[in-house]
Amino acid sequence: MGVTDKMWDALTTVIKMNDKVARLAGTVVAQQIKIENLTERVIRLETALEIALAPRQAPSRRIENKR
Repeated sequence: MGVTDKMWDALTTVIKMNDKVARLAGTVVAQQIKIENLTERVIRLETALEIALAPRQAPSRRIENKR
């Protein structure tokens, strides 16, 4: 194998690696968006749960009849 063949192989390898890195970057962005959406959903669920449980946690303030 001559020097030119080795240089050509190295160049094609770098181009292939660049393509793989670009695809991986796209995948990472998509996964990050999914994670952020799930985080938002969890926050909304936590808020709804706190609102639903709030009356049970508050101390009772019933007015008692005094006769």
